[in-house]
Amino acid sequence: MHVICLDLEGVLVPEIWIAFAEKTGLPELKRTTRDEPDYDKLMKYRIDILNHNGLKLKDIQEVIGSMEPLPGAKEFAAAVRSITQLVILSDTFTQFAKPLMEKLDYPTLFCNTLEIDSGGAVAGYTLRQKDGKKKAVAAFKEMNLKVMAAGDSYNDLGMITTADTGAFFRAPESIKNSYADIPAYETYPELLEHIRNFIA
Repeated sequence: MHVICLDLEGVLVPEIWIAFAEKTGLPELKRTTRDEPDYDKLMKYRIDILNHNGLKLKDIQEVIGSMEPLPGAKEFAAAVRSITQLVILSDTFTQFAKPLMEKLDYPTLFCNTLEIDSGGAVAGYTLRQKDGKKKAVAAFKEMNLKVMAAGDSYNDLGMITTADTGAFFRAPESIKNSYADIPAYETYPELLEHIRNFIA
């Protein structure tokens, strides 16, 4: 049996923090895991900016509610689910993901949780587990599943290299060039062909 593990942001939906940065006019919030490999450092940086500017969870959720999956993503996810199991492994948060999961017809999602204070501000976050993407793929392999993983950022490397096969999808040139041995795709048909060949 096979399972396909995909990152969420940048692969199936736009980058939430970039969309929020554009909405609020705070370009410093455009920094993502494509730019910063240390996730803890990145999240502390983001939370400091939110609090400094008086931005609350509801402000972020308002922007997310207006977002749509990337063009072709819903159809791609449906095509994958028609041939095998699909699991989304993301460093996003349950408080962010629900409206986007609805628009993707509710694929299985493993992600993290934000800590919200009594005033509705983001106070911190709780990881589902440290290095959760890599450990999820390792656990699937322990269950004798064949795993393929794809993502676009530094925080996807663990799951991509742990999987039986992996690929980048729309990753920045800097990441692709640093890991030239990992296949890289730019379109959903290309990635779907990789998946079909893996399952065959």
